[in-house]
Amino acid sequence: MTTAPASPTPCPTPPSAVERSLAGKNLLITGTTGFLGKVVLEKLIRDLPQIGGIYLLIRGNRHYPTARERFIAEVMSSSVFGTLRQQSRAALERFLHDKVHCLTGEVTEPRFGLNPQAFQQLADQLDLIVHSAASVNFRERMDVALSINTLCLHNIVALSEAGGAIPVLQVSTCYVNGFQRGAIHEAFNAPAREDLPKDENGLYDIAPLVAELQDKITALASDFKGRSLAEQLVLLGERESRRRGWNDTYTFTKWLGEQYLRKALHGKALTIVRPAIIESTLKEPTPGWIEGVKVADAVLLAYARQKVVFFPGKRSGVIDVIPADLVANAVILAGAELMTAPVSHRIYQACSGARNPLLLGDFVDYLMLEAQENHLTYEKLFEVEPRKPFKVINRRLFDISLFVLCRTLSTRDKTLKLMGRNQPSRLLRNLNAMNRLAEIFAFYATPNYVFHSDQLQALGQRLQETGAEAHFPVDAAIINWEHYIRKVHIAGLNSYALTDSKPAPRKPSSDPVQEPAKGSQQAA
Repeated sequence: MTTAPASPTPCPTPPSAVERSLAGKNLLITGTTGFLGKVVLEKLIRDLPQIGGIYLLIRGNRHYPTARERFIAEVMSSSVFGTLRQQSRAALERFLHDKVHCLTGEVTEPRFGLNPQAFQQLADQLDLIVHSAASVNFRERMDVALSINTLCLHNIVALSEAGGAIPVLQVSTCYVNGFQRGAIHEAFNAPAREDLPKDENGLYDIAPLVAELQDKITALASDFKGRSLAEQLVLLGERESRRRGWNDTYTFTKWLGEQYLRKALHGKALTIVRPAIIESTLKEPTPGWIEGVKVADAVLLAYARQKVVFFPGKRSGVIDVIPADLVANAVILAGAELMTAPVSHRIYQACSGARNPLLLGDFVDYLMLEAQENHLTYEKLFEVEPRKPFKVINRRLFDISLFVLCRTLSTRDKTLKLMGRNQPSRLLRNLNAMNRLAEIFAFYATPNYVFHSDQLQALGQRLQETGAEAHFPVDAAIINWEHYIRKVHIAGLNSYALTDSKPAPRKPSSDPVQEPAKGSQQAA
């Protein structure tokens, strides 16, 4: 009797270029308590178990004084890690125990608040710095935005230098391009409304501008206190940003941060990843995962609650939305490249505008269609059936309509107040809310630009991360916008962003998250 030959043992899949680049490497990541930071961390744990170690710089707070406590309470309690827990809770906790190290520190403090020895020990251990911490508040106080988005980069550069020129990956935003128009490519672009001086290397010298801003902040602090000071600092940010070529304080101070890094790390390894409007995940770790209400969602939510029925915008304009998992993949690919590529300054824009444009008019139509057909499916998003259409109109018509309606209703409410009714009408409150949203978000709904990502697509090809087999896809061409808006994003908002309660903080009995060795940090 002839014995059938034994089936050959399948060969293990060879490691990818990304796995080879990051295997055994130690990363410092800032900003992991934020939305994108969580997605990046989850992806690293799930797809790169060969990584050396992940150091997380986390500020303690009143509720959680140490980084470890806050990490367990605010990061590991997140539903973004649900897939990993379902696959193997033991493997997840083992990874956390062996490779995740929490550092209690403040990114705006010199040496992050660490003592000199601890700071140097940290620098000696690192192969890559990923800086994603930022204030993304569009109406942030000028002093706060400048500190978090610009000045703290002195500490990132100091860490890089202490470690012998550790490569730096900075997460910025496509909107550092401000009021520029037309095709926006992956390059350092000039301010739209101000001609700043350059040095002999063609780099902007932002020091005089930052000093001028700090002088204005100091002057306000001498004239105002408390809430009045905070309001004046917000207004200062708005005035300075728009006068110089940006829509808001966030994008202005992020541009300043890019320019500082460009100059401070001249001749050193620096990569800047610029996402557009980051929204819910496309596929990983689960479709539609999101945390909080993002840029486009503020208007979407206001429409769902029937507080906004018209908004300034351009239906034919390209609103640049990019799912969070594609952005996380871009960060990881860029980090992998930094480990092997020649020293250089690179910019990658994680965006959809040129590759797979989503028109604002289509976005609104998909939203209304899903609301009309399936609003009962999204009980947290749609409290009532939306009966009024959502109209996008030009800014001039919006301003005139809002002025006339508010003037009319205000006069009526004053008359009613004389008759004993002191509460303003619901419609007037809605119009005021609509005006506040327009002040913040109308720039993003009336785009005069299209972001390009040619260099990011080329990076994906170089690292063989293209096509259906890619573990780290970055190409927005894979998005079906109608399906994504209607069946992924809206569902994600309902299930995650608007959840009634967050999971209770849970400290695993094995306490798997490692603090650095004793003496290597000092509490911030």
